[in-house]
Amino acid sequence: LFSSAKDQTPNAWYSINGERLGSFVGHGGAVWCIDVNWDSTSVLTGSADNSCRIWDLQYGKTVSTFETKSAVRTCGFSFGGNLVAYSNDKAMGQACELLIFDIRDEYQMKNQEPMMTIPAPRSKITAAVWGPLDEYFVTGHENGDVITWDMKGGDMLQKSEAHAKQINDIQTSKDGYMVIAASKDSTAKLFDLKTLECKKTYKTDRPVNSAAISPIKPHVVMGG
Repeated sequence: LFSSAKDQTPNAWYSINGERLGSFVGHGGAVWCIDVNWDSTSVLTGSADNSCRIWDLQYGKTVSTFETKSAVRTCGFSFGGNLVAYSNDKAMGQACELLIFDIRDEYQMKNQEPMMTIPAPRSKITAAVWGPLDEYFVTGHENGDVITWDMKGGDMLQKSEAHAKQINDIQTSKDGYMVIAASKDSTAKLFDLKTLECKKTYKTDRPVNSAAISPIKPHVVMGG
């Protein structure tokens, strides 16, 4: 298990007994997001210290650092692990953008020049996740919008205004073709990824901070 918090130090844990395996030391601010690649060799973190870092999981050392002009709010490895994406906050005169890097490209990494930059429309990105086979990217926004993007050209594919307040979390189903969005409007909604048609709404009596789809049963779980 991998966790991040406001204490600046992400951690790795053994899921079988809860013992801490190690920590990733180096950030200077709250760590808002964390992800691990498919073979658990690298960890990606985004922080309020205006940086996004790639770590060597085994040794807990920073491999690459992306410097930004505002806090990094979301980050994630692609399905294949060769691409990383992160978004920064709209703050200090900096627009909210989604940036995608190919970590195999030495020029991109050395010069911090992304292969693609997508400006956030209308409202800043507050949650994000890769779709199946690196074809899509899904973003949730402060105003409640959920948007899918084509990763070949960076074009907006679909947009849903289904939520009334900020999206706190987005996660995919096991096959990647369904997504669930958790919102401050006290609901979580299940969407078809290709059409963003809302398939079901789960209502609660408080804001939903996170939601996930079970990989083995027709269940969802929500926390708030």
